[in-house]
Amino acid sequence: MKVLMVCLGNICRSPLAHGILESKIEKYDLSWTVDSAGTGGWHAGEAPDFRAIDEARRNGVDISKQKARQFSVSDFSAFDYILVMDAQNFQDVLQIAITAEQRNKVKMIMDFLHPGKNKPVPDPYYNGKFKEVYEMLDETIEKLVLQYAATAVS
Repeated sequence: MKVLMVCLGNICRSPLAHGILESKIEKYDLSWTVDSAGTGGWHAGEAPDFRAIDEARRNGVDISKQKARQFSVSDFSAFDYILVMDAQNFQDVLQIAITAEQRNKVKMIMDFLHPGKNKPVPDPYYNGKFKEVYEMLDETIEKLVLQYAATAVS
C-alpha cells in the first residue's frame, strides 16, 4: 500500500504523520510506502518545523531528513490513499482531482479513529501543540495500520 499524508505546508502535521506511519511500517513489518506533501508550496525543499522534529524525536521517530514538497496531480496515480489533515486540505486536494477514482483516494486521516466525523488535526504551527498533534496522529495511524493489516490477512 502506498500512502500520502497531506497538510497545508508540509512542515508540521504531514511530516509527523509520515514519520509515525514509517515507524509503524517497521514495527509491523509491512511492505508499505509513505510520503508527505503540502497543498501549498511555500516550504518546498525545507525540513520540517524544528518543533515537529523535536516532538517526533521525543517519541523515537526521526523526521529530520524529510523535505517539504507540494502536492501534485501525479500523486493521484502514485498513491493508493491520500490522507489529509483538515477540511481545507480535503477541499484543496479534491479540486485537483479529475476522476471519481482520484476523489475516492482522498480521506480525512482522523476518520480512521472517528469514522464519518471529519475531525481535523489542528495545525500546531500556530498553537504550538505538537505533543497533542503527535498523540492524535499516533492513535489514528495505529488504527489505520491495524485495520489494513487485518484486512490483508483475512
